[in-house]
Amino acid sequence: MTIYKPEIARINRIEKLTKTESLLEIELLSGKSLGHQPGQFVEVSVFGVGEAPISISSAPSDLAPFQLCVRVIGNVTSALCSKKPGDKIGIRGPFGKGFDLKHFKGKDILFVAGGLGLAPLRSLIWSVLKSRKDYGKVYILYGAKRPQELLFKEELKNWREREDVEYHVTVDVGDEKWQDNVGVITTLLPYIQFNPAKTQAVIVGPPIMYRFVIRELKNLGTPDKKIWVSLERKMKCGVGKCGHCQINDIYVCQDGPVFNYEKLKNLPEAI
Repeated sequence: MTIYKPEIARINRIEKLTKTESLLEIELLSGKSLGHQPGQFVEVSVFGVGEAPISISSAPSDLAPFQLCVRVIGNVTSALCSKKPGDKIGIRGPFGKGFDLKHFKGKDILFVAGGLGLAPLRSLIWSVLKSRKDYGKVYILYGAKRPQELLFKEELKNWREREDVEYHVTVDVGDEKWQDNVGVITTLLPYIQFNPAKTQAVIVGPPIMYRFVIRELKNLGTPDKKIWVSLERKMKCGVGKCGHCQINDIYVCQDGPVFNYEKLKNLPEAI
């Protein structure tokens, strides 16, 4: 497969997660595994409509199918989510630099996900949980605007019930059935007791979230080099040609989308 020519893939399954998000299970017709790292993305072609970059939501596997969590926000994603099992699409990739697990093995890990940010972070979370003995303490903090916007509800229940994971969830606005925290995601940090010197913090979410979460983590003593972010929202072509994702001399689609905060902190408008 060249970086410019899509490989034909089949949609095996579509699961509606929320009013605007669906989970698609996809398989390359070649039968090959996608061979991705957690945090990488693919370019998805809906023939006759267009192409869009979408983060891979499933953990790497030797098995052929992989998963994408798709939010309906434009022509391509609308067309993609209206497809049916058995329909064909095009896939280019995987692209970008993902999360290198060697930085996390043996360490405590703090996952902080906001909204749709859980979709790309899910790939790393399940990579860690599938080899749980290789890591220290695992904290998962997840926030959404409203309870009905929470993704992967069965998995959230699984994480809450696991004895080897500390999981906390919040929403900006609750309802009459909501019994967990109400507030922005930084209000969850006082619930956990983590050691900043031993913990790798991974943040994925809407742009405004990064600034406040990073500030709170630094106030708690977390070094810049132990903070990781994904800038997947900035991507377009995937191969560094369109310039849409350029920040000074960095191309997010090639140099990222995963970055260590120490590299980004002095770049204008990166965070």
